[in-house]
Amino acid sequence: MRKDAEFLWYIPNDTRPGHRGDTVAENHNSLATLMDHARALEQHGWKGALIGTGWGRPDTFTVAAALAASTTTFEPLIAVRPGYWRPANFASAAATLDHLTGGRVRVNIVSGLDNLSAYGDQEGDQAQRYARTKEFMALVRRLWTEEAVSYNGEHFGVSESTVIPRIQIRGDRRHPKLYFGGASEAAERVAATEADVQLFWGEPLDGVRERIARLKALSRELDRDLPPLEFGLRITTLVRDTTEQAWADAEAKVAEMAKGNGAGWSDHRRAVAVGQQRLFDLHQSGDVLDDNLYTAPGKFGGGGAGTTWLVGSAADVANSLRKYQNLGITHFVLSDTPYLAEIRRQGNQLLPLLRG
Repeated sequence: MRKDAEFLWYIPNDTRPGHRGDTVAENHNSLATLMDHARALEQHGWKGALIGTGWGRPDTFTVAAALAASTTTFEPLIAVRPGYWRPANFASAAATLDHLTGGRVRVNIVSGLDNLSAYGDQEGDQAQRYARTKEFMALVRRLWTEEAVSYNGEHFGVSESTVIPRIQIRGDRRHPKLYFGGASEAAERVAATEADVQLFWGEPLDGVRERIARLKALSRELDRDLPPLEFGLRITTLVRDTTEQAWADAEAKVAEMAKGNGAGWSDHRRAVAVGQQRLFDLHQSGDVLDDNLYTAPGKFGGGGAGTTWLVGSAADVANSLRKYQNLGITHFVLSDTPYLAEIRRQGNQLLPLLRG
């Protein structure tokens, strides 16, 4: 792996126990339990973790702030939604947390459909939704890097706005990285011009190669005026001591999913976006693609990063992740359940192979 590759985990941030096969416990979402996860990530070599979002789940920014306060190196990748936040409010909150943590904030902009009316938001069609997201990202970046910002756009506006405290420049880092996902044409146009990191779900290598090439071409076509777009992979990694044990456990997990009709796994099925549908369709090409990309979970309830899994020994999975890295992926957001045990296992067994 290149030295610039970064490895993050995932903290589900869900009041319902048993998320994607996690251990069912009454205190699974308590501050003490979440702090155990964040501290284990620090101790076992992870850079930080993506924290999930969605109306009806605990507020992501509050959770991120609490975990950052209880750690020293943990970097929260905070998932946020335009509309739930106004640009200036968010820019100020993120700048404050970035200041308090010494530059540990990362941001994942989520533009997928949510229960908008529950928090007083509304959106039009897909084109309008992504136009608003593009405006949100551009304005937040300006508020972080400029002073006395005035802007009157189609969706947002500010007048003589200066965010305090100012974001401190740290080497090449001018502000928190903006991660973004989405596979539709509208989403890719936003990523090509406004994102710092485009996150992909676990597609086969050929699909990721094609999307990277398309996004690079689109960045040139749309005259991107930011540093080159970076790329990331969000995927489940099921690692065991041997290849045979990994596949036995993977098949057993899928069998349990099938029995329960995907209960606890299907948090991405409410509204199927273009990228999610691509994942659901992969099993039509086979239950195992490339070397060890397991697509069967998508048939029985797996959604998002739980739709496809990389399965095998630590060496097997490391080899597959290197192939994604060779395509240009430098940001990896991995996970498996039970989350806390797998933070330790994969931190001890997988990460050393990726850094060797």
